[in-house]
Amino acid sequence: MQFQDPQNCILSLDEAVKWRQELRSKGKKLVITNGCFDLVHRGHASYLRKAAEYGDELLVLINSDASVRQLKGDSRPLVSELDRGYLLCSLKAVSKVVIFDSQRCSAELTALAPDVYVKAGDYTLESLDPSERNALVLNGTEIIFAPFVGGFSTTNIVEKIRRSM
Repeated sequence: MQFQDPQNCILSLDEAVKWRQELRSKGKKLVITNGCFDLVHRGHASYLRKAAEYGDELLVLINSDASVRQLKGDSRPLVSELDRGYLLCSLKAVSKVVIFDSQRCSAELTALAPDVYVKAGDYTLESLDPSERNALVLNGTEIIFAPFVGGFSTTNIVEKIRRSM
C-alpha cells in the first residue's frame, strides 16, 4: 500500500493555491474543512472521513499555535501546529493541510475557492463565522454539515486526564 509522506502534505497557502489550480484543470472536486484539531480523536477522524466523501481531495485548514491560543486560551494548544498537521496528514482521508495564522480562515477560503466546505453537524449556516460564510458564498461553494459524533471533545479529554492525576 502506498502512503504519502506526511511532511510533504503540509503546504503553504501559495503551494495550496497552485495545487488547487491543478485539481481544477483535472476536473477534480476540492473539499475544505477547518479547525484547531488540537488533540485528534475519534470524533475528528469520523468527521474527516465523512468530509472526504464529498469530493476528490480533502484539504484541512488548521489554526496555527498563536491562533489556537487566541481562541482557546494560554494553556492551548496541547500539540504543536506542525505535529497536528503531521497527524492529520497521516489519516487516509486527508490529502493536504494548510496552517493559517488568524482566528478565521476567510482569506484562505477566498484564495482556494473550494467546491465543497464541510463543518461538523454542531454548526449551522447561521453559526458559521460571517466572514468565512461570505467567502464561501462569494465563491459559490456548496456548504455541508456532516453528522456530528457526540461524546468526543478535546476539552473533555483534557478534563478527564486532569481528574485522573
